[in-house]
Amino acid sequence: MAEFNFAKSLLAWHTNHGRHDLPWQHPRTAYRVWVSEIMLQQTQVSTVIKYFDAFMLKFPTLNDLACSPSEQVMQLWAGLGYYSRARNLHQSARICQVQFDAQLPKTFAELMALPGIGRSTAGAILSQAHGLPFAILDGNVKRVLTRFHAIKGDSNSSAIQTQLWQHAESHLPSTKLANYTQALMDLGATVCARSKPNCANCPLTKHCQALQSNSVADYPSKKARKTIPKRETHALILISESNEILLEQRPNHGIWGGLFSLPEVSDSEQAKVFVKQFIKQSKNAVELSAITHQFSHFQLTIKPSLWRNCARKAQIRDNNQYQWIACNQLIQIGLPAPIKKLLQDLK
Repeated sequence: MAEFNFAKSLLAWHTNHGRHDLPWQHPRTAYRVWVSEIMLQQTQVSTVIKYFDAFMLKFPTLNDLACSPSEQVMQLWAGLGYYSRARNLHQSARICQVQFDAQLPKTFAELMALPGIGRSTAGAILSQAHGLPFAILDGNVKRVLTRFHAIKGDSNSSAIQTQLWQHAESHLPSTKLANYTQALMDLGATVCARSKPNCANCPLTKHCQALQSNSVADYPSKKARKTIPKRETHALILISESNEILLEQRPNHGIWGGLFSLPEVSDSEQAKVFVKQFIKQSKNAVELSAITHQFSHFQLTIKPSLWRNCARKAQIRDNNQYQWIACNQLIQIGLPAPIKKLLQDLK
């Protein structure tokens, strides 16, 4: 019997069962692979595809991305979440424009030096775009390897990470690196799933240590469930007599960084103080139904209040982070998904 070869078995499976029609595969350039890898961090393929297509339509080349204002980049990223990814992508594009003639560098060290590119992303770019022998270790790959090698422990700890990287590199084939990398990601996404893995159709079945010990469900090791903190904020919807809405551009750090959103205050009393400078006479707000938005590390309850016929002022608290935006122009700026839906529901 021929000796089992991890990569060869995976490549054979991928020929008939892997994903071959993902938009970043045609063509599979370094730029397109990079953008897709950044978008796919913490986000499923089914969600990413429409964002990727729109992004490529607007920024077909790295130079197009580098030359575009950050507002356009954030607008196309709005709703995808984890907005630091978009800021890093844009910053890296501008660095590449100056230092690498508007191309991504082709060395591991130079890629790793760019904002937002870590070891796995650099490996994905080099293996998929250039066919070079570099491993990847995203969430799907971690799951495949922890089960195949029955590795117990927190897969994000440094000790387990070291083991996983060693295994990932040991399985690299000498050829067909692009297909192998895609095959490994596909296996984790479509067969070796987090729940209800389809072990019967896995090409690694006979050599998977977790399956052989009937303990697939034990890998990756379960993390202790943490209580998710809950926060609350009051969002102010101020609409002027000329149908403009007051928006605040959020700082680049923190949630929804760089996007436009509604002004926020901590309670209803602060809301009255803030709004007082925009109304001509005393009036009550229309309190709208609260909405809840789940972030990765906390749950946010937004309590919106609506104030119509506000007085538009050219200067707002001498702070240019606030802007009056015509309601029919909201589609042209980047808004957080729950805020965008909230404003759409007003119509």
